[in-house]
Amino acid sequence: MTRATARPRLQAARPRLVLLLAALVAALCAVAGAGTHERLANGGYTAKDTEADRTAATLARAGAAPPDLVLLARSATGVDAAAARRAGRALTRELAAADGVASTRSYWTTPDAPLRSKDGRAALVTADLAGADRDATATARDLVPKLTGRRGPLDVSATGGSWVSVQAAEASARDLVTAELIAAPLTLLLLVVALRSLLAALVPVVIGVLAVAGTTALLRALTYAMPVSVFAMNLTTALGFGLAVDYGLFLITRFREELGHSHDVPDAVARTVRTTGRTVAVSACTVALAMAALLVLPLPFLRSMACAGMAVALLAAAAAMAVVPPLLLLLGERIGRTGRPDSPLWRRAAKVITRRPVLYGIGCAVALVLCAMPFGHVRFGLIDERTLPASTEAHATGEEIRARFAAPAERTLTVVLPKAADAGAYRQRVAALDDVATVRPASLPGLGPVLTVISTAEPQSAAAQRLVADLRSASPSARVAGRAAMLTDTKAAVAERLPLAGGMLAVTTWAMLFLLTRSVLLPFKALLVGALSLTASFGLVVHIFQDGHLRGALGEFAVTGALDLTLPLLMAAVAFGLAIDYEIFLLSRVREQRLRGLTNRDAVVEGVACTGRLVTTAALAVALVTGVLATSGLTVLKLLGTGLAVAVLLDATVVRGILVPAFLTLAGRANWWAPAWLPRGGPLRGVLRLDRVVRGENVGAVP
Repeated sequence: MTRATARPRLQAARPRLVLLLAALVAALCAVAGAGTHERLANGGYTAKDTEADRTAATLARAGAAPPDLVLLARSATGVDAAAARRAGRALTRELAAADGVASTRSYWTTPDAPLRSKDGRAALVTADLAGADRDATATARDLVPKLTGRRGPLDVSATGGSWVSVQAAEASARDLVTAELIAAPLTLLLLVVALRSLLAALVPVVIGVLAVAGTTALLRALTYAMPVSVFAMNLTTALGFGLAVDYGLFLITRFREELGHSHDVPDAVARTVRTTGRTVAVSACTVALAMAALLVLPLPFLRSMACAGMAVALLAAAAAMAVVPPLLLLLGERIGRTGRPDSPLWRRAAKVITRRPVLYGIGCAVALVLCAMPFGHVRFGLIDERTLPASTEAHATGEEIRARFAAPAERTLTVVLPKAADAGAYRQRVAALDDVATVRPASLPGLGPVLTVISTAEPQSAAAQRLVADLRSASPSARVAGRAAMLTDTKAAVAERLPLAGGMLAVTTWAMLFLLTRSVLLPFKALLVGALSLTASFGLVVHIFQDGHLRGALGEFAVTGALDLTLPLLMAAVAFGLAIDYEIFLLSRVREQRLRGLTNRDAVVEGVACTGRLVTTAALAVALVTGVLATSGLTVLKLLGTGLAVAVLLDATVVRGILVPAFLTLAGRANWWAPAWLPRGGPLRGVLRLDRVVRGENVGAVP
């Protein structure tokens, strides 16, 4: 057999081998990732090593930790009736004797007014559970079904952080299955319509499966080193399939375009990898770097979500570059042949906008500013049981405790004073403060004077934050713990590290866009436009979830008057990464047209015409897979899904379709200015050199 006849057979065998290896890796990842959901944990929404956190740890060592589990026992005849007392003591003994329970408090064993409801028909039994959050959650999962329900004269239900974690995990798993059942067929249908081929539409699905399987296995490995949020799987699925659609759609469309230019299949694949493949690599790195900015924030929840987002972005690109070229080689013209992916509608729009860029640019910016205005009165809080559907036991029980008890735990602040402090004088000063209902001493061994302060203010409110500051200023050595103190310190810790996270995001994004465009101005433009688009999306989220509008359209959710502090930060990283993703695809096309000799205005028109339909389709697919989270009963997922869907659609249409073309037209030749000392080579020259690999050439050393 001659070398000439052997080479085609070798080229035919290589794609099948690559796909076989990819299938094997996916199967191994699926096996390794089995059971990941059971190892995930809720929590991590507060900053560690703050004053409130250290004080809470001190109180926990003294046996005064906030309870992990709260049992609400109701009695129609009153909790002081003989039968209720016997049943209450039996319930307390059973709870205290259970494995994993460190300590308990009960109205029937240590009569305490805050543990008795105002009407005398309900009482509380609380427990501190041993171990870390994941251990406490496992204990609650085993205990609560045995302790709740009808127990003689008592009707018992549960709430508390550990039981909230159990119910959040269960709801998250159900929502994940529901999202997959809804999003998968709808996304496939959208791709079939966009690509006009079922065969082509299956390619992004393959990329998504590989990316999600790989990330799931990685998340399981991470659970042995750090707590990983129970919501990481939801983010992994939504972002993984969203990026898979992006990358698959752009690669297939470019391949079809190259076929339409009369290139043979291997040459078309090589050209696709050399152009769009390079852009996919830049895009994935940019999304991953956007998620990496969350790692510097002192919140375990955000760090675990950052790891999930980074992994799925890089694995989606790796899967795309590993399986799409061999798939295209094998499928060839069966994938479909078309000429340029021009959109007549987007071409006409681009011509209109570029003729009057000032009018359309200013009009678009004003509209975005109007959308952003509600963000001016945003309030941040912490997640509690109200993120669960109102019908869940933990949510309903928590609301009942708020309504029936004079001093719910969330409004309790504990002040630890130095041993030599004058507790009486401090107590008098505190009693005179606004929003203080009662102040009473507590006795804890090994500590100085301890005071329990019951606030009339809701812990998420500005009044509660002021009270924490007043308690600390009343004595510089006073240490304050409690939910309001934890929120105050978490906000301060995040504010301290936020400039670093924002700086990392800006620098890495600028660098990646500079490598792509060889322009100094365009990366700055992308940062400014991305910030404006993101703020507009935040404004709409505040209008919906903090102010309580559109509840009928999105389904019921608890309106607490505040947004959880972690969610806008997570949404910012994901949405900004996706926005830059679309920016990269648009700018790469515009730059390509400029290098072919077109004028700046014509290059902008061609860039918008070539990418408008693709970006819109990709954004619709991403909005679909993230927007399905809006059907969740969990407010945290509902907010994240709605926010990301709004951000992606707003960015792909209004921003990429109007504001960016207007800016590019106005900037003219300044778009492409760069210092003379920069090399003239293309961006990321030599990355992977996959175009030569597909041709079967000897690549040698990668430069």
